[in-house]
Amino acid sequence: MPILHVCHLDGSEHRLEFETGLSVREVLDGTPYRVRAACGGTGACGACQVRWLAGEANPPGLAEYQKLTPEERAAGERLACQLRPRGDVRILLDHPAPPSRWRSIDPADLRPAPGARPELSQHVYGVAVDLGTIHIRVALWDRKRGRRIASRRGPNPQMSFGADVLNRLEAARDRPGRAEELARLARTAIIQAVRDILKRDVGEVTPMLAEIGQVVVVGNTAMLALLGGRGIAELLAPEHWQSRIEVRPREPEPWHRDWFMPNAEIILAPPVAGFIGSDLAADLIACALTDEPAPAMLIDVGTNSEIALWDGERLRLTSAPGGPAFEGVGIRHGMPAEDGAIHRVHAGPDGGFRLDTLAGEAARGYCGSGLADAIAVLLAAGRIKPSGRFASSPGPDGLRLDPDNPRTALTAADVDAFLRAKASLSAAMATLLAEAGLDWSDLARLVVCGAFGRQLDLDHARATGLLPALDPARIELLADASLAGCERALLSADGIEYFDRIASKSDTINLSWIEGFEDRYIDHLRLRPVPPLR
Repeated sequence: MPILHVCHLDGSEHRLEFETGLSVREVLDGTPYRVRAACGGTGACGACQVRWLAGEANPPGLAEYQKLTPEERAAGERLACQLRPRGDVRILLDHPAPPSRWRSIDPADLRPAPGARPELSQHVYGVAVDLGTIHIRVALWDRKRGRRIASRRGPNPQMSFGADVLNRLEAARDRPGRAEELARLARTAIIQAVRDILKRDVGEVTPMLAEIGQVVVVGNTAMLALLGGRGIAELLAPEHWQSRIEVRPREPEPWHRDWFMPNAEIILAPPVAGFIGSDLAADLIACALTDEPAPAMLIDVGTNSEIALWDGERLRLTSAPGGPAFEGVGIRHGMPAEDGAIHRVHAGPDGGFRLDTLAGEAARGYCGSGLADAIAVLLAAGRIKPSGRFASSPGPDGLRLDPDNPRTALTAADVDAFLRAKASLSAAMATLLAEAGLDWSDLARLVVCGAFGRQLDLDHARATGLLPALDPARIELLADASLAGCERALLSADGIEYFDRIASKSDTINLSWIEGFEDRYIDHLRLRPVPPLR
């Protein structure tokens, strides 16, 4: 892939890989090095000025002749939204946008427009929100024309209360003030993302907020309960885990006031059950898993991995609380899938390793896919045993895959956390198949959703037993599927009914009540290909 070299006035430089055809602004919008902008990339605002230093790119267009003086053009000044590199390019970014935690979602992760609402005559804009435990993803749409205006991803600020959703729920139940704070944090983050889109991609904020007619939010049941301030106590009671829990806020009016969206219908898409959220339903909507008669399985990998098995007539749904290792949390040098995260590991020459990081930044730690890769590579090299133990002690500071970078170290506890999360997920998948009387070979599709899934190396996942040894042609890796399903609901006149239809054809299964699950968990508690069902 070509490289965009971004130089700064302080002498630092960053190397960013990008897809040919993107503008410099589009490349930078997914990184911390955003340009100033207020027109959505048309060139009308002229704010995204950068200096082209070297490399081949398209010539200046009409917008640049209108916004840049002859002297500026002669000095190499360009508008980042109009500058499209044709190979490796070097630029000077001397007037970056103020720092922001919001990034544009990679266009490769977004699905095509699922429809339009031409019948709408007012308040035609809509917002789709995927409220995750670790990250929040937001997209703003012109619903009438079926056009996605822009999207954003950023951290869920509730992370300051811990990655474990049970800790957040217990804090909210025991302290009403804490419940209000957790809800406020999530609501504030959502509106900040929307305002960031309106400011940079539309050019006006307050008038546009009044034109938003609908907001649809999907998420796991705990996140929706914490957002709406309802259903928290029920979620913590095991007898409600297989029941539908009401999470809609009792009083939406304060949301309208705080968000300056007086005309917006705010919808928290209903979860299927206490431990099966509307995010899994959105995944199923996005990939149309139930449209085919052949058996298929979907897994949404995360802190609380959710799994759906379609046997051609009914859905069996469950969740596997394997811990946050798949999100890079609870690992000594773990981190979410953000810039600098190691997301791929390869065996290098002379027994060394090659580490690929997101955005090409210096390695800051492992995200979930990088952790899975590292363990698979060490297993193949004999440095880790199938039991998960190191062949020789790495010492208290762990084994550094890059000897010069302490943040590339893996510890025995890290491997153990991955092994337990992997065993929980794989055993849950096997249990659903056994309950349906199916085998791995019966699956026509295996859909892996989430940021973890998109970065996954299938060979490594099969070698460690994270995924079964299916033909790669049957395995689909989808990022942001929950957001895509939410968008489909937003762009349909009866979209919220999608979630009710999913629930009507579903049976929820609590794994703790299934005989044989613990035995399967132990069977999968080794780094080896998935064993046969028994």
